[in-house]
Amino acid sequence: MLSQKGYIIISVDNRGTPAPRGRDWRKCVYMQIGILSSADQAKAAKIISKWDFVDENRIAIWGWSGGGSGTLNAILRYPDIYHTGISVAPVPDQRYYDAIYQERYMRTPEENPEGFEKGSPLTFAENLKGNLLIVHGTGDDNVHFQGTEALINELIKHNKHFTMMAYPNRSHGIREGKGTTRHLYGLLTRYLLENMSPGTF
Repeated sequence: MLSQKGYIIISVDNRGTPAPRGRDWRKCVYMQIGILSSADQAKAAKIISKWDFVDENRIAIWGWSGGGSGTLNAILRYPDIYHTGISVAPVPDQRYYDAIYQERYMRTPEENPEGFEKGSPLTFAENLKGNLLIVHGTGDDNVHFQGTEALINELIKHNKHFTMMAYPNRSHGIREGKGTTRHLYGLLTRYLLENMSPGTF
């Protein structure tokens, strides 16, 4: 639907994804969750932005859950590349996510303080320049809402303007309640159209 409206949609595999590229590709992100992946995505976006049919001043990124965290890392760590970001149910601070996942890939905050700090979007909140929409269900039992609250407070502290939509008592999938899915995808689409129109060439 977005491509029919004139957007170019691209998906890029960064290091750490389960692509058929071998063990080193998958394992190199150990203790660096959020760091190498956002660097890879930014490098790809920079290359893509130089293509003749791409407007380098209108690069957007979006994601949900881990992708929501990736979106935050992208737009906050590389604010000169990305102009609009849509982050759904993200992990803004890895210290707030469950230990069974975080400790498997990051060890503990005591063992890997630098990794937890540099891999968390919260650390880079003061860099926000572009449009940012944050969406989260307040009843999310996977990625707890408190992480998004911490990010909101950090953005406020640095006087950064953003848009926030909280879906009351929705879980990680934000699907409970009559009309929720339609409302959510309408919100995401409208935000993109209003903040980064597809334009013409």
